[in-house]
Amino acid sequence: MIPTLSAHGATIPSIGFGTSQLGDCADEVATALKLGYRHIDTAWKYGSEQGVGDGIKKSGVARKDIFLTTKVSHEYLRAADFARSVEESLTRLQTDYVDLLLVHWPTIDNIPLEETMGALAKARQQGKTRFVGVANFNIALLDEAMRLCPEQFSVLQAEYHPYLDQSKMLAHCREKGLIFMAYCPLARGGVFKDPVLGEIAKKRGKTIAQIALRWLLQQEIVAPIPRSANPQHMAESLDVFDFMLDTDEMKRIHALKRADGRIANPKGRAPAWD
Repeated sequence: MIPTLSAHGATIPSIGFGTSQLGDCADEVATALKLGYRHIDTAWKYGSEQGVGDGIKKSGVARKDIFLTTKVSHEYLRAADFARSVEESLTRLQTDYVDLLLVHWPTIDNIPLEETMGALAKARQQGKTRFVGVANFNIALLDEAMRLCPEQFSVLQAEYHPYLDQSKMLAHCREKGLIFMAYCPLARGGVFKDPVLGEIAKKRGKTIAQIALRWLLQQEIVAPIPRSANPQHMAESLDVFDFMLDTDEMKRIHALKRADGRIANPKGRAPAWD
């Protein structure tokens, strides 16, 4: 059983399965669910929603036992477009609701944030999602979104791995009682040749991926969503709850942060990062 994190009514598995860049991922999602994953993360932008829906059906795991996240892309943040995008996502996912609905990126088209937050709240009020939040917002935008949204946020999703300093956003999420859902937790494979992580992994008898994920999990509010098409790697990412990194190991991994550590930084769409 995977431990859970709680925030403003939402109870979320502390580690999930990401589907970015997996495309038609029905087999991968079914495998992940059979291995024990219970949080599946997708988005319209990933092109994986149909595969996720098919994979859930194929797995035989009851929908009520799965925490399902999807996102509305920045192209659809006008109220009418937002509502249509949600309906289309639910159709592809073959479900009446998602557990978490996020705004994927801030708008780049001067769409009033108040309009988008109203549409997000309406989706929850209509039962299309159980919980709401945003992804890839900076602190100022997050605060403004929470102020404008009639429904309480539970999650901020953003990139986080050993090479990216997210200390300011983490502190802010703690203050606001939010779960920090971490995508790219393995820096898209960038961690695998790291000598510090390699040394700790050897000492612990674990893989580098397991060390990086454990480092995230021990930060209390962080829920990583690793992605893999390899069943062995999927299983290894779940095998991270039988050990603890010590204070020195945590500090050594924290020290790996660097100025150029960010991976997801789309020109013209990314906010001014904290």
